[in-house]
Amino acid sequence: MILRTLSLLNFRNHKKNTFNFSDKINFIIGDNASGKTNLLESIFLLSTGKSLKANREEEMIMIGEELSKIKGTVSFRAYSNNLSNNDLDDVENLEVILTRGFLELGTSVPRKTPKKRLLIDGTTKRLIDFTGRLKVVLFGPWDMNLVTDPPGARRSFLDLVISQTDREYRRCVIAYEKALRQRNKLLFRIREEGISRNQLIFWNQLLIRNGEYITRKRAEFIEFVNSANQLTDCIYQLYYDKSVISESRLEQYKKEEVASATTLVGPHRDDFRFLILNSKISDDAFDLAFYGSRGEQRMGVLWLKLAELAFIEKVAKERPVLLLDDILSELDHGHRDIVMSTMRNQQTIMTTADYHYVEDFKGIEIVNMINLN
Repeated sequence: MILRTLSLLNFRNHKKNTFNFSDKINFIIGDNASGKTNLLESIFLLSTGKSLKANREEEMIMIGEELSKIKGTVSFRAYSNNLSNNDLDDVENLEVILTRGFLELGTSVPRKTPKKRLLIDGTTKRLIDFTGRLKVVLFGPWDMNLVTDPPGARRSFLDLVISQTDREYRRCVIAYEKALRQRNKLLFRIREEGISRNQLIFWNQLLIRNGEYITRKRAEFIEFVNSANQLTDCIYQLYYDKSVISESRLEQYKKEEVASATTLVGPHRDDFRFLILNSKISDDAFDLAFYGSRGEQRMGVLWLKLAELAFIEKVAKERPVLLLDDILSELDHGHRDIVMSTMRNQQTIMTTADYHYVEDFKGIEIVNMINLN
């Protein structure tokens, strides 16, 4: 797939801009705070229907404006190793419209509106049907902390990757999260009001059914990552620390759950850990978060992101768009060469504040952020 055009209206600091991208390497060059990361965030929004960094989605609307529009034209091609334009066979227009919950529309009484609308070729879609039409792999400086971040960040990473390729997984996550909220409310009422535990039965079954699918698909992804090519003599592996949900485990923790009014088992408690084995020294594996150097942690994350790229291509039978946010400045020369080599294998959109990174590339598209707005 190829992102051909991107139009932004009142998005972050982009008043009204349109960008055209080549099907190979695109450099977005500009100073800090010029809107480079915001541009990548808009592409991420078209892919996932969600913000990259906003706590509230209306934060993405330009200050002083009541509406924002993000629109992208995506070309699809039959799965092939050839990046020739002759393979393109379909085009879709993806659009996200954001509001603050109302529009003035020239009247004295503002009209209530949805805060977010997702559209494909002008037709409104649910998030479950919108997510993954444009598949992306985003790699930014914040990913370098994935090794040491809290477990929630790693669970979010798993959900992001798998949801792009598996609609049933997206449905299960939505259903699981809804059931989890309802079950926790009931646990609170059992503790505070003494209502019957029988009211948990329906939600237990819903959690188990959807949780089993989530766990299985996460395990499959981690197994794929562990089979990926290593980048150096250091061998990296992921250890899936899964919290299995079942009738017996829910029964096992029933007293503790009522006391805390919280469901204590299930994929919402999952985590995975980075392990490193230096084959030249020993066969022992160490937890990268505690025993790895900062450089080794960065290499582990790079290994994971390259595996993510390969996973989406294998499952979806199409190459995702690679989004790189000023990542070369975070890597040493050897790992930088790995990334720069990978950039040539699919459409890549990379931001940088340093012009010298583009010197070794030919036939690239350059977007200069200066004086765009």
